[in-house]
Amino acid sequence: MQPNSVIRTFKCIKNVSKIHSGTHRLFHKSTSNAIEFTSVRYPNLKRGQYSNVSDVDIAAFEKILPGAQRVITDASELEGYNTDWIKTCRGRSQVLLKPKETEEVSAILKICHERNLAVVPQGGNTGLVGGSVPVFDEIIISTQLMNTVISLDSLSGILTCQAGCILGNLNDYVSEHNLTMPLDLGAKGSCHIGGNLATNAGGVRLLRYGSLHGSVLGLEAVLPDGEVLDCMSSLRKDNTGYDLKQLFIGSEGTLGIITAASILCPQKSQAVNVAFLGVDSFDRVLEVFKESKHQLAEILSAFEFLDSEALAVCTDNLKLNSPLSSHPFYVLIETSGSNSAHDEEKLNTFLESMMDAGKVLDGTVVAEPTKIQYIWGLRERVAEGLMHDGYCYKYDVSLPLSAFYQLVTDMRARIGSKATRVIGYGHVGDGNLHFNVTSPQYDPEVMALIEPFIYDWVANYKGSISAEHGLGFKKREYIYHSKSRSAVKMMKALKTLVDPNGILNPYKFLPDH
Repeated sequence: MQPNSVIRTFKCIKNVSKIHSGTHRLFHKSTSNAIEFTSVRYPNLKRGQYSNVSDVDIAAFEKILPGAQRVITDASELEGYNTDWIKTCRGRSQVLLKPKETEEVSAILKICHERNLAVVPQGGNTGLVGGSVPVFDEIIISTQLMNTVISLDSLSGILTCQAGCILGNLNDYVSEHNLTMPLDLGAKGSCHIGGNLATNAGGVRLLRYGSLHGSVLGLEAVLPDGEVLDCMSSLRKDNTGYDLKQLFIGSEGTLGIITAASILCPQKSQAVNVAFLGVDSFDRVLEVFKESKHQLAEILSAFEFLDSEALAVCTDNLKLNSPLSSHPFYVLIETSGSNSAHDEEKLNTFLESMMDAGKVLDGTVVAEPTKIQYIWGLRERVAEGLMHDGYCYKYDVSLPLSAFYQLVTDMRARIGSKATRVIGYGHVGDGNLHFNVTSPQYDPEVMALIEPFIYDWVANYKGSISAEHGLGFKKREYIYHSKSRSAVKMMKALKTLVDPNGILNPYKFLPDH
């Protein structure tokens, strides 16, 4: 076999049976006692003029939510819910509520509105910007028990479900009906669909199916005063009035709590192939991407990249085996179609042309589900692997492809040896870079080197400071790097109109000034 040929055998990979899908959750581990409270780390932040939760309030919540473990006040049980999964934000909530039905969410918010009690909606708590945990003592309303699939029309492909359904479970469910979810994330094993909608999550399938703004046909949300907003249409086309559901997709729980949605699920591909390739520069990554769009066209479903440091996170920290030798950059290409022979021929022809042109140095192609899952794990488990370094400073930004990786290069030069790693990986197909820096523990000096430099850099290149995880708590004051003052002014006016008391997810999303 020629050394520069595309290798179709699945080489160098062991223990395939031990692979994991989704992100490993740190959610319920008792590790938050080592984390500073958010209010301590950010001492200039002041608590709003909200009421304190009283015994009378707790009794009212217990009446709304009868049964065991639906009103949680025990400090040890609250610990995980008060802390974000990457261990960077920690609140002091004294009560966690677990409704099962929309009517229960409505009754809870009516009390909170009348009593001026601040609340934070929480799904799977897999966000990266502190948007789903309290900053101070906000009441946590979890959608954990709102996990019912309401209906599935296998003819039209329309799924209707509650907001607390786990994304991976939904994909397994619709897969039995030859459908697939239009959204796929590394955290699919624990993230909730309601949280995905609230942050307008992107993921690896956006290249193929577009954003959730197009896939969501209907939505139900409870407004801050407890009123239920019913926009649960299941029609592909409905041009009557304002499309109000779009306001809640990406609003990060600041306008209402999403309780249910109708989602258009495309047909599941019958033939899936994944190629994992090694290249010698990021310019080569872009050349391969350009050619993949041309030669693979209708079957191209994902185009991801990792730099060598990102792959090392998986091989060093998670002890995964790479099927390729060492290269500066790696590309993961997924094709999805209906004819395996046709798709395989197109992919092989494409890869052979890339090898012959010297644009790809090495590669492997797999079609078996377990091997596909393993290759995807090298990309999707980077976030998990980074946690083993200690503290992780995480950023997801959108950039023009011409400047895409230059951010990583410039930040490496700026931070130097003060960090354990400075890495880049992400969705080349939609211009979304995941930029990460790690250090043994939180280091104010490292943070000062990253922020606000990174936001200024992204703004200078006409990018977005948040590609898919939202603004949350961490990025809200930098919104002007991506949005005009007139746009933010209108957002604030809308927030005031819908939530005049500001009880829904305060200290998030919108800046103070």
